[in-house]
Amino acid sequence: MAYKAPVEQISFILNNIVGFPELAASERFVDATPETAGAILSEAGKMATNVLARLNRNGDEHPAALENGKLRSSPGYADGFRAIADGGWIGLPANPEYGGMGLPQALNMSVSEMMAGACLALQLNPLLTQGQIEALEHHASDELKALYLPKLISGEWSGTMNLTEPGAGSDVGALSSRADRNDDGTYSVTGQKIFITWGDSDVTENVCHLVLARLPDGGKGTKGISLFMVPKLIPDENGNPGVANKLKVVSLEEKMGIHGSPTCVMSYEGATGWLVGKEHGGMAAMFTMMNVARLGVGVQGVGVAEAALQQAVAYAQERNQMGPIIQHPDVRRMLATARAEVFAARAICLACATAIDMQIATGDADQAARAAFLTPIAKAYGTDVGCRVADTGVQVHGGMGYVEETGAAQYLRDVRITPIYEGTNGIQAMDLVGRKLSDGGEAAMRLLDEILDAAKAAQSAHPALANQVWQAAETLREATQDMLERDLSERFAGAVPYLSAFARVLGGAYHLKAVQAGGADHLALARVYMARVLPRYASDLVEAQAGLADLTDIDDAVLAGDFRA
Repeated sequence: MAYKAPVEQISFILNNIVGFPELAASERFVDATPETAGAILSEAGKMATNVLARLNRNGDEHPAALENGKLRSSPGYADGFRAIADGGWIGLPANPEYGGMGLPQALNMSVSEMMAGACLALQLNPLLTQGQIEALEHHASDELKALYLPKLISGEWSGTMNLTEPGAGSDVGALSSRADRNDDGTYSVTGQKIFITWGDSDVTENVCHLVLARLPDGGKGTKGISLFMVPKLIPDENGNPGVANKLKVVSLEEKMGIHGSPTCVMSYEGATGWLVGKEHGGMAAMFTMMNVARLGVGVQGVGVAEAALQQAVAYAQERNQMGPIIQHPDVRRMLATARAEVFAARAICLACATAIDMQIATGDADQAARAAFLTPIAKAYGTDVGCRVADTGVQVHGGMGYVEETGAAQYLRDVRITPIYEGTNGIQAMDLVGRKLSDGGEAAMRLLDEILDAAKAAQSAHPALANQVWQAAETLREATQDMLERDLSERFAGAVPYLSAFARVLGGAYHLKAVQAGGADHLALARVYMARVLPRYASDLVEAQAGLADLTDIDDAVLAGDFRA
């Protein structure tokens, strides 16, 4: 079955669940009228459905390749990328001063979800470019902005993020790449970076790398790191791609999935770079890029889940085993549960995006805290749901799901990277219980108050569902208070299940809002969620509060399977 962009479902959540109309009423986003938003979602949906989705198998069966040092992209990717660029989708949230539309992230993430569902490997290119655009908007000099932003926004050039090194993954502060000052104000950047998504491209004129490196006087750890713009081709006096910089793609990784996305090992050999932000302030600039990218990855998980679920439903309707298998109770259980989780994950991601927009529109510190708190939840839950639903899709297909011919396995292989890159989901969870609870739990409690308000609003019409959400929120409040009283090592031991519990309870509140605004179909889906997904929060919290002792008591040898007599 061909992927169909879920325009109506996204529109329903924006307009009825996450407060997009209030956002559109703000002075900052006055151009995001209902008519504009509807047109954007409709046109982006057509592009995703009619153009990008047709390229998904091409990328898997004909991966990107490095031939004589030059990158060859998958068949059709150049035309697909041009459709994205010519539609203006890369610059949707970017500053109009440089050619962007200046529209909300809530709309941008909606478009990103549809593109990711259609063809994740290609969508990664504009996702990274958008992140680079935001980093430059906030931290680059006026000269760098004027040169790079119009090209990136138009899609003439693309952008990457260069953090990871062979000896510095999650511990970015351990990087060894260095930068030396040149007399002309530029810097010479030397080092090797790995796992660089779309580190080279033949679908754009130039590839612009944001590279973390340490100056000679940069201290140890993350505080001594600076950020540099290092283009593949150095712009000439007219701003056009000029001579080749001293960098190269050493190799492409052979990956489990996203074969159409070239994941590069990059070598910088005294490459010319320009400082972005302040010296030794690289992490602040890079995190501007990473925070939006993390939400974008959560959205990727939702997009792939949607595509995998659409295919699974179509197969279940067609596959006949004593009648269409979609009528079998266990198959219906799998599909209904998956649909309920996709709805919850999509709502969480769009709520996070709307909070980011509201903070921009109002400058409200509470909205900033809300966005920060929701970001790790959106990234982790969105990608976990992506993996669960893609795995369910394979199971629904039965033996044919294990056969590449159906394409069901590709969704699982492609989405499996999403809980890993842009900060593993374990790191997201530690961020949630660490930095995001460092305010004494204020942001968490405000969200819990909103969940309780949703339960109150649904109490008279749907008391059973409302009571379930109410009880879950109260239990989560108690668990949050317990987390606040623990030291960090104890919190970290329970961080992942705590994040999962928070996501499930948020999902329950958003399903309740859907019941209030929708009809019988949303009520039926909410009942599935309340019966089969929400109750798992309780076991999550049991694990979250289990502490650290049982983990530290096990010897490493036992983990390896070596038991003493």
